[in-house]
Amino acid sequence: MKKTCIIITVLLVVFSFKQKDITWVAIGDSITYLNDHPAEAGNRITKGYMTMVSESLPGIHYINKGYNGWTSGNIADAINTLGLTKADVYSVFLGTNDWWQGRPLGTINDYRQNTGNKTVYGSFRIIIDKLHSLNDNAKIILITPMQRGDFIYINGYTNNAYGSYKEKNGQSLAQFAAAVITIAKEEKTVVVDLYNKSGITLDNVVKFKRLKDPQTGVYKNFTFPGYIGISFDPQHDDYPYPAEAADMTYDGLHPSDKGYAVIASMLVKEMNNLK
Repeated sequence: MKKTCIIITVLLVVFSFKQKDITWVAIGDSITYLNDHPAEAGNRITKGYMTMVSESLPGIHYINKGYNGWTSGNIADAINTLGLTKADVYSVFLGTNDWWQGRPLGTINDYRQNTGNKTVYGSFRIIIDKLHSLNDNAKIILITPMQRGDFIYINGYTNNAYGSYKEKNGQSLAQFAAAVITIAKEEKTVVVDLYNKSGITLDNVVKFKRLKDPQTGVYKNFTFPGYIGISFDPQHDDYPYPAEAADMTYDGLHPSDKGYAVIASMLVKEMNNLK
């Protein structure tokens, strides 16, 4: 009888320390979306950051709410039709498309005063208010945009954009990252600062960009910043990022497996203590 009681006690202790399952809703743009659609990356990736996090932390189950090309304004505008559900943790990984599309950044007062969806600060207020309404006890993780090089879409070369080494519409990508950090401080919530702390930089987003040398017309591998200003003709030139050019990204913008591993590692540190 005594032995049976001891066994029951041990089992109760084991079950009491068993970690419960955690539901994670990941909101984002194509960097989030591609986690479950590697074919749309030309199979240059095998898994995204959400899969990597869930493999490291088996109790976490993610819901992918990533949308190709979307800004924080798009998310805010559709916030009540996205099918967002109550979760234990939400992550918001937006900003790079806001920068490229030239959306006004606004100020922290747009966030504090809930001025609407005309600025990035206002968009984030709408998004975060929605998450609070779903579960005011949930952990919210804000993720800054990461530095980006010249982007050329692997499935359509006319879809391209220059990197974060210069401003768009008078705004730098660094300012958008700073806005996410400021909002996190205002909310007293967690921020994963990819822009400043991930080690993903303009020097290593890709190993090189293969372009025609303006002097010779012969293809040459140019490293950053050597490729800045060298023209690329999407109608006639070869894709400038062959597989061997990949480093932290495979196309100048979207993470490779290596880049996703960096993002996942930073998220795991923040999510490891979830109960």
